[in-house]
Amino acid sequence: MIREAIADVVDGRHLTSDRARGVMAEIMEGQATPAQIAAFLIAIRAKGETVEEIAGMALAMRERCTSIRSVGNGRVVDMCGTGSAPLRTFNVSTIAMFVVAAAGVTVAKHGNRGVTSACGSADLLEALGVRVDLDPREVERILREHRLCFMFAPRFHPAMRHAAGPRKEIGVRTVFNILGPLTNPAGARGHVLGVFSEDLVTRLPEVAVRLEIEHALVVHGRAGVDEICVCCPTLVGEVSDGTVQRYELRPEDLGLTRSVPAALAGSDPLDAADEAVRLLSGEQGGAKQDMVLANAAAGIYVGGKATSLTEGVVVAREALDSGRALERLRDLIRATGGDFSRVDGDGRP
Repeated sequence: MIREAIADVVDGRHLTSDRARGVMAEIMEGQATPAQIAAFLIAIRAKGETVEEIAGMALAMRERCTSIRSVGNGRVVDMCGTGSAPLRTFNVSTIAMFVVAAAGVTVAKHGNRGVTSACGSADLLEALGVRVDLDPREVERILREHRLCFMFAPRFHPAMRHAAGPRKEIGVRTVFNILGPLTNPAGARGHVLGVFSEDLVTRLPEVAVRLEIEHALVVHGRAGVDEICVCCPTLVGEVSDGTVQRYELRPEDLGLTRSVPAALAGSDPLDAADEAVRLLSGEQGGAKQDMVLANAAAGIYVGGKATSLTEGVVVAREALDSGRALERLRDLIRATGGDFSRVDGDGRP
């Protein structure tokens, strides 16, 4: 199947959802050669991935991931991005996840180590003292008991090993950057999904509808950021109960101060961890705190704990000011058997 698909895609012909699903199944099951995988990834990127193709490939990946289940009636929320954004900022979504959890939302974050940045979600969480490389059944227990977890992608997508070599060797962004955030192993029905281009704000909400995601915000900061940004307007594609609307969001709309890109720069994992503790404890304000508030507001909104993004900012600020956000980080460190020295300075649990 993949040989025929490569020929069609090279000639500019689109694949049906079922056909794209079949090609991805061959890749995930080790039936495609490294050369075929690389050729397909390059060809479909050059053509441009359609909504149907992305949805089909995402379904194939979902079917082959190690899934876990939550408990309760609340909507499970994931907050992640595609990476590869032109403007490199600090790791906003990983910090914001604790603010969202502190607001009462069940958060199952899916992520990996940094590829296009120095500090991916797994890198930052490890630097904070969280153990990330856990067995999926242990992660499931943590999610059920604490309504908060981190799912380290290599543990949950073992079939991805067949594509790892070709992806590394070709060294360019591929459809897998888009697919990762759409294949949450906990079956999250709420998503805040940061994307690297304006075009994806058009396509990915339609994909989310096909994947039966209940409430999602697909966001792209116009300055080239895969987050809701406080240094520029943000394009938003909102999915709610099968309908899509698109709009532009300004920092001022949320009661936040417009900043400059330089104020949002990232750093290496250890420095980033120290800054994350300051942000979660409320010790650090300014542009980065506003960025965390904006993105946490989105998670709180899609998680059903606020009726608007503006209300979400209010709820997020209270979660920070009360100390509950930092306590949720401590909960995750404790649940994973991690190290408290970065958070407390003395290793005290």
